[in-house]
Amino acid sequence: MADEQDEHIGAPDSTAVRTALWRAMHVQVDLPPHVVEDEIGLRLVGPGDGWRDRPDMDQQATRGFRAAMVARARFIEDLIAEQADRGVTQYVVLGAGLDTFAQRKPEIASRLRIFEVDQPGPQAWKRHRLVELGHGIPEWLHLVPVDFEANASWWEQLAAAGFDPGRPAVIVSTGVTMYLTEDATVATLRQIAGLAPGSTLAMTFLLPTELIDDADRPGLRASAEGARASGTPFISFYTPQRMLALAREAGLADAHHVSGALLAERYFADRTDGLRPSSGEDLLLATT
Repeated sequence: MADEQDEHIGAPDSTAVRTALWRAMHVQVDLPPHVVEDEIGLRLVGPGDGWRDRPDMDQQATRGFRAAMVARARFIEDLIAEQADRGVTQYVVLGAGLDTFAQRKPEIASRLRIFEVDQPGPQAWKRHRLVELGHGIPEWLHLVPVDFEANASWWEQLAAAGFDPGRPAVIVSTGVTMYLTEDATVATLRQIAGLAPGSTLAMTFLLPTELIDDADRPGLRASAEGARASGTPFISFYTPQRMLALAREAGLADAHHVSGALLAERYFADRTDGLRPSSGEDLLLATT
């Protein structure tokens, strides 16, 4: 990592690092137009000169996965911009990891109150790196530490940080549900269903193996094995129908499925280099 003295405040998990590096690889090795331009995550991680030689950064083998990561990031950014234009002023990122929206899009972010919710150790590490790199923590960016492993209430911590449940918000959870039990995800859905009218949720979920394209299954198996080896195994997979049913049962009547194929068509249709997102992760989009 960038600085050995950061070790005592915890480092981001391997999945967050990999995602940040894939976003940077998209800029560095894929042809323009770039779906998302993000090398700030790379600078936060500070992996050293040989990072592109890592097995999980293989330029060809991982191209579908990095395309999927930038596709979902772009979808979320478009959603935030749209909601900000509609007057929504609160944005909550659950499991924020190395999200860099606040640093890359200050013209939008500064119009919002952004709440990044994450584990205390990795979040302290990120705070240190943001300050060290000169980004700082602007007054509209709230880093909200929540010890999920100790069953701390992210809802209570969010309120303590100044979130107003009586005003509309955008809540985003990407790359999180696969690590949680279905009961934990349902509890989150119920809390979000109680938000002010006009609030929006975007949540990713992993598909069962049988719904994934054959060509993408080895990659998913490798990701699952890596997650298990890191001590954060994938434990939950959902069909779109199941995720929609859970959302509606939780009180989110206006719930929709956004497929990875739709994102591929939206952001990659006119490319000449054949870059397309891998299958395996879809989105729930719901409003209160």
